[in-house]
This record gives sequence, C-alpha cells and structure tokens, in this order.
Amino acid sequence: MLRSRLTKRIFAPIMFSVLLVVPGWTWAVTDLQGHDIVASCGVKSAGDDQRSRLTVILQNSQQGTEKRSVYRRYWKSYAGEDGVFDKMLLFTEYPPDAIGSAFMRVSYVAEADKTADQWIYLPLLKKIRRVAIRDPSDSFLNSDLTYADVGQRPPESDNHKFLGVKTIQGMDFMQVESVPVGSSIYGKRIQWFLKGESWDTCVSARIDYFTKAGVLSKIQFNKWQQIDGAWVWDRVLVRNVITGNVSIFVVGDVDVNIGLKDELFSARTLRLGAKVLRDLDVKEGE
Repeated sequence: MLRSRLTKRIFAPIMFSVLLVVPGWTWAVTDLQGHDIVASCGVKSAGDDQRSRLTVILQNSQQGTEKRSVYRRYWKSYAGEDGVFDKMLLFTEYPPDAIGSAFMRVSYVAEADKTADQWIYLPLLKKIRRVAIRDPSDSFLNSDLTYADVGQRPPESDNHKFLGVKTIQGMDFMQVESVPVGSSIYGKRIQWFLKGESWDTCVSARIDYFTKAGVLSKIQFNKWQQIDGAWVWDRVLVRNVITGNVSIFVVGDVDVNIGLKDELFSARTLRLGAKVLRDLDVKEGE
C-alpha cells in the first residue's frame, strides 16, 4: 500500500499533466513517417553539459520492499570527439553507508564499435575498480532499465513503422513500432510520442518493450523538463510487466551548460569527490 501511494504521488504528473496535448498541430497524418518521428521527437538536445540530483526508487513487488538511492550527477557531451559520445559521474549522497562511493562512465559513438568504459570507487577499500559491461542488458543502477535503454540509440539502428495516432483522454500520441536492424535484447519497441506544436516540442512519453518472442516485458513512462533549451528527464517510471517491480527516476536541481571541465572526469575526482569539484570551481549549489 505504501509503495502504491508513493508511486501515485511521484508519478501522477506523468500520467496527466505531462501528457497534455498542445493545440496547433498542423501536420497531416498521412505525411508522417516512422523514421522522421523518431529522429525528431525521440532524439533531443541535452545541452553541452548538466549537473543534477538523481533519485532512484526501486520497488520489489515480490519482497514488498523499497530501496531509495540519491546521487549527484555530472554529465558532459563530447559529440563524437575522439569517438566519445558522453561522460558521466555519479556521487552517492544516500544511503549514508554508501556516501563517498562514486561511479564514472565513458560511452562511445556507435561508429567506434566499442563498449562503454566504467569505473567505481569504494571508500571502504580506497580503490578504483574497472567495471566491465558484460552485456547491454545489464541493469542500470540495479533498476529495470538497462544500459542499452539509457544510451542514445541512433534512429538508423531500427526499422520504424508509423502505426498511427492514438487518442487517450483527449491526448494524441503518435505510435511508432521500432524493430532492430541488427542484434538487440528486444524483439521490438513501440514508442509513444506526444504531439507538440512542432517537431521541436514533440517528446517521447511512453515506450513498450517486447521480448524476441513478442511478449510485452516492461513499460516506461517519461516526463520531461526543458531548461535553457536542453531536454532533461523530470520523472521516469518503469514497470516490469513480468516481475511487477517498479523503478522510478526523479531528476532535480538541474543546471545545464555550466562549462564542466574535462579534468572533472578523472580517477582523481572519483577518489576525492567534492574536494576536486571545489578545485575546478564546480561547487555544489553554484
């Protein structure tokens, strides 16, 4: 019951206010193509860099438990420079027994054909360890999202078919079926894109994930916030249809385009955390 109330309180805006239809849509339905919808509505600018606070809530339906973790997140886009797509740092703020631990990830563009590099710092051991990604289906932060889900997937990686416009409670969504061209952990995804006034304002509101056997495995609901022209998650809920588990992501205290320095993403930062941030003039609450 507690988990149900918490989910409704945190996620109710996603189901209703974020799915608000904006009037003024002038595109003809017959002119829409799946690839164009995904390329315009599913690929949004996240800015040059971001600083935010990420809260992850994991609800286990079988055990009746809930786990909450809070991270300070630093992210920077490299737009393919030297084959790098982006870099991310996470510093644990909660739970108390995990404070001081840190995580760094460097991901690469598809053309580099290279898996992401990852490192973790554990304060009890006072050591940095490299973490190998065994498979794109590995869980991201122990949630129901995978590394493949949170990574930027080029539209060319799938064949996209426009299924039409579905109206729910007066809200219009363009549905696109996306079937992988090559190997993938999914058989297909059906993406729901909320109409906006133009291509610039339509967004991904929901993703249905199907196994290779065609079974619906999980549903992801997205609520977005736009800050200084950058699109950032506000709240995301992922419901595992098979297990009943729920993963909730809440992003707050967001700053974009603040000029994060390259030196931030280093082994020294993993070890020293806030001390390094002060040295690089990237202070908390700045």
